[in-house]
Amino acid sequence: MTAAALSTDRPDYPRRAIVTAGMPYGNKGLHFGHIGGVFVPADVYARFLRDRIGAENVLFVCGTDCYGSPIDEGYRKLVETEGFAGSIEDYVRANHDAQTATLKNYAISLDIYEGSGLGKARDVHADFTAWIIRRLFDNGFLHKLATAQFYDLERGSFLNGRQVCGRCPVPGCKSEHGYADECDLGHQYLPADLINPISTLSGQPPVMRDVTNWYFDLPAFKGLLQGYVDDLRRTGQTRDVVSNTIEEFLVAPIIYVKEEFLNDYQQLQEQLPAHRFRPVERGKQSFELEFASLQLRDEARTVLDGAAIRYRTGKTLVPFRITGNIAWGVPAPDIEDTPDLTVWCWPESLWAPISFSKCWLENQGQGIESLNPSRPMSPMLTWEDFWCDPQARVYQFIGQDNIYFYGVAQTAMWAALPQSHAPRQQAEPGELQQSQLVANYHLQFLGKKASSSGAVKPPMADELLDYYTPEQLRAHFIALGLGLKPVSFQPKPLNPTAQPNDADPVLKEGQLLTNVFNRLARSCFYEAQKSNAGLLPIGRVHEAAEQLSRQALLDYEWQMYRQELHAAMETADSFIRSANKYWSEHIKAAGEQPAARLAVLTDSFYLLKTAALLMHPIAPVGTRMIFDFLALDVTEAQFFSWKEAFSGFEPFLSDAEKAAGGHALRELPPRTDFFSRHPSQF
Repeated sequence: MTAAALSTDRPDYPRRAIVTAGMPYGNKGLHFGHIGGVFVPADVYARFLRDRIGAENVLFVCGTDCYGSPIDEGYRKLVETEGFAGSIEDYVRANHDAQTATLKNYAISLDIYEGSGLGKARDVHADFTAWIIRRLFDNGFLHKLATAQFYDLERGSFLNGRQVCGRCPVPGCKSEHGYADECDLGHQYLPADLINPISTLSGQPPVMRDVTNWYFDLPAFKGLLQGYVDDLRRTGQTRDVVSNTIEEFLVAPIIYVKEEFLNDYQQLQEQLPAHRFRPVERGKQSFELEFASLQLRDEARTVLDGAAIRYRTGKTLVPFRITGNIAWGVPAPDIEDTPDLTVWCWPESLWAPISFSKCWLENQGQGIESLNPSRPMSPMLTWEDFWCDPQARVYQFIGQDNIYFYGVAQTAMWAALPQSHAPRQQAEPGELQQSQLVANYHLQFLGKKASSSGAVKPPMADELLDYYTPEQLRAHFIALGLGLKPVSFQPKPLNPTAQPNDADPVLKEGQLLTNVFNRLARSCFYEAQKSNAGLLPIGRVHEAAEQLSRQALLDYEWQMYRQELHAAMETADSFIRSANKYWSEHIKAAGEQPAARLAVLTDSFYLLKTAALLMHPIAPVGTRMIFDFLALDVTEAQFFSWKEAFSGFEPFLSDAEKAAGGHALRELPPRTDFFSRHPSQF
């Protein structure tokens, strides 16, 4: 059956695609969660899209998040405790270089990996940031607000986000690492709501002082966001964790008051703005006061504060801060006499991938740090062709902690940018298209949430390479199914409770590569060398082999279309095992009959081609080695293109080879492995 005959059974992919991975902060190297939870899934999808729609039509972008309080605080500590003599840019550059080296070690094929404050990308990002902010202001969605921020009296300075630590005020959150306006689990709140704040500079409780900054009118987009969530659920293309998390913020402003203050509340309820009272529900400790607007809620807070009534505020849409007051940041444009402001790291990190795309395309890769040196040029294409074309698609791979920023704030800001000044649910050509958010749950470590600021320290990504090969880890991370639920990473060498005879969970998928896939590939090449003069046979493939391959390709393609990477891995796993079984059973049945053995070899090479195509995004090094030993007179991109997914080898062969009935393979030396085990595993 030809690819054309299957077209009605196959999904439609975009003409072009952007793939992004959540940006790591420039205050450290990459730990296992960065790699396993974001970078490997994003890389697998980018590699698949290159195979599916053409490498020239796919741009995989990311970079170091160079700004923000984690970097500022990390640099301060390094200077004060270790005597670091370099600049903050030197500090960020060193961490960026370490991140780049780790990404190379894991075969992450980013087209651009620069930094929002480094190299060519810095200037492009600063210009693009100014354009975004001015457009939001011109469209009427930026407002100056004087808000109370933390101030350290002993040090005589305002405190940035990570220079304050307390307990998260969001009901139900157990984080003990609440910072100025967000906790380490991604919950947003006003600085004044942080419980028991302490300055990390002096160790003393800070006071609150008013500071004027620019804020984006996020509450104005509640209706649009609800429509967006409804669309996500209707199309079924986005993981439930995204729509569910966004909807958590689309509720009315609520104040939660401890039941012990019920009498105090009753005595002053007439002084409060109009609200709805909800009594304490079974199993809870607070009653609720719901208000129609943030203004009314904040008026009520003033009354409750005056009466010394303790309370918490709930999730809702609040103005989204755009600017800040720390020196290390992207300069904000001076609008209405607001000089010397910088942009808060979260807003500018949302459009940083656009800046990176713009930088790469305008420079055609010249002077750009890339982890994909073989990427073809994209003549005549601009960043708008990828980010603003309705026939293009943006796939953003993020962790669940960041859904608020990408799903709530970004969605509203993109809708606020068109020159029409009227936000629309569907973007028109030339306007920023809404992204396809691919959010993963937490990748835990030994059954617990790992955090560099918590008790359970995550292993660094490079440390894992002392025990596993990159391809073993890539396959394992994809198989974990982080799109479905939080999953624990359980590497036996780093598990103090593991027993000597225990199996290593990380090696389950690795054994598919080093045992089963190796066996299939080696069997094909060695049999060709033994009984077919080292030639790849050309001939009719039996229906059973063709059908096995066809079904796996269709299943895999649909699973990738839905970003169900774990399911695609399961399909590839099942197919490789079935193909290996096909070889074993049929070659045994063929006995020493040359014609029968040649027929099995023809079928098995056909199955091997499919197996290599399915695993190419996940295990690119080993599958490239299979391609190299096939010695075909085509490029790697041509061989792994889905244009020939349902064909045999004929499209890659010359007329002379077809007439001769075979193609000369590169000789495979004895005991050659396409997928190797790590030296520590022998």
